[in-house]
Amino acid sequence: MRQTDLIIIGGGVIGSSVAYHLLKEGFEGEILIFEKDSLYEYSSTPRSAGGIRQLFTTGINIQISRYSLQKYLTFPEDMAVNGELAEIDFRQHGYFFLAQDENWAELKAQAELQQSYGVPSQLLTPDELQNVIPELTTDDLVGGLYCAEDGYLDPYSVMQGYAKNAKQLGATFVCEQVERITHEAGVVTGVETATGDCYQAPLVINCAGGWAAQISENSGFPIPVIPLKRQIIQFDIEEPLAKQLPLTVDPSGVYFRHEGQYFISGFSEKVTPGFDFSWKRSFFMEQLWPILGHRVKNFEHAKIISGWAGLYAHNTEDQNAIVGEHPEAKGYYMACGFSGHGMQQAPAVGQCLAELIHYGQYETLDLRPLRFERFKENDLLIEGAIV
Repeated sequence: MRQTDLIIIGGGVIGSSVAYHLLKEGFEGEILIFEKDSLYEYSSTPRSAGGIRQLFTTGINIQISRYSLQKYLTFPEDMAVNGELAEIDFRQHGYFFLAQDENWAELKAQAELQQSYGVPSQLLTPDELQNVIPELTTDDLVGGLYCAEDGYLDPYSVMQGYAKNAKQLGATFVCEQVERITHEAGVVTGVETATGDCYQAPLVINCAGGWAAQISENSGFPIPVIPLKRQIIQFDIEEPLAKQLPLTVDPSGVYFRHEGQYFISGFSEKVTPGFDFSWKRSFFMEQLWPILGHRVKNFEHAKIISGWAGLYAHNTEDQNAIVGEHPEAKGYYMACGFSGHGMQQAPAVGQCLAELIHYGQYETLDLRPLRFERFKENDLLIEGAIV
């Protein structure tokens, strides 16, 4: 039986960010981070599309994104280790939601809310859309919601930046699979691994992404999160585009952006929940290509380069993260159920959860709207801009 001070389950971008921020805030105990996938082969972070946006529809998500965006702008310098910059290839090429008649009023309301928080989002006319993407087909569009500050980055580099800094400050990564969180009389006592080893700790944070719900349920604390497969296809085209693309979301939900000299595209297809990491060329041919070819004429002549699939830890209740202490287990904290937004929310969530644990309250941002109790209280946080 090993005794420690705090255990984090999951060493992806959220778990590593929480560990780093705890130690940066002055947490003096030992932190063990359990990550079963030491190569991060199936971790959701490096398999994400890497989008960074402030174009959300709820105040708390806008505030989280605004804070995180500022942190990503200075990430290379702030997270440098031994003088080596933590480059994350953040490209501020913008973020676009294209609109047809049926969602135009909704986007106008979103822009007003975003601007009230200081986000420089803009409503663009079809002609203005083509100033950003000259090759865009706009015949069936009434406009778009655009933010030039937003863009995309390399998620794997962000995760490594947080992990390296957490280790530098004293956190220890343990390559073992946590099976369940142990507890007695409503108080956390530690974790048990898949091999039967037990680690004692008064504080356990569940940052296990797509596996978070399984671990929580094994522990007697079910949460409304399911793992959903999300495929991304990388492709090339014959005729290059005139400008670098913003991350663009078609009214159909299909998104696309540059990825180096190539492009990536994806779509939140309807799938059976589960741990499936297979990808299929037919997904591109049948679901993506018809939309892509219509929206950007250069995409009509496309060639698949590669593809991959990752997991959304999908919150079935309101598609938003669950952050904070579980009301039925003292010492059990959660940062999971991000529904595809974990990477872009990692800086704010890491900072704020560290404050809650270390000081007993939120200081930078009040993340209480993301508390677990909202489900029972019927105080759901409905996010309209889900990609």
